Amino acid sequence: MKKIYKVIFIFSFLLCIFSNLDIATAQQHVYDPPYAKWGKIAVEKTIQKYPQADVIDYLHIGREQKSPTNSIEKFKLWLRLKNGSREFGVFVNVEFETRTEKFIGISYTETDR
Repeated sequence: MKKIYKVIFIFSFLLCIFSNLDIATAQQHVYDPPYAKWGKIAVEKTIQKYPQADVIDYLHIGREQKSPTNSIEKFKLWLRLKNGSREFGVFVNVEFETRTEKFIGISYTETDR
């Protein structure tokens, strides 16, 4: 009887150890969405264009195929003036070559909503 308990204990112990390793290994993998590169560019360029404001919110709207070779990633950033007097949105379109992911250009449209 003691032998059975010993086997069950060892089996349970090993099961716990190996199941924890799998969870820890799985948690180390970080997934970056395909638009992450373009979102970073959108935020950086917007900060350069609006140095008097802080970016306080970020929304990825989606990707649009402009032509067979070019795509546009669309974002909406919410900005607040550093003196706190105004908040406003900026729609940011980042255009790039779809195949090579070469940056082409960026456009901005301000909005109150």
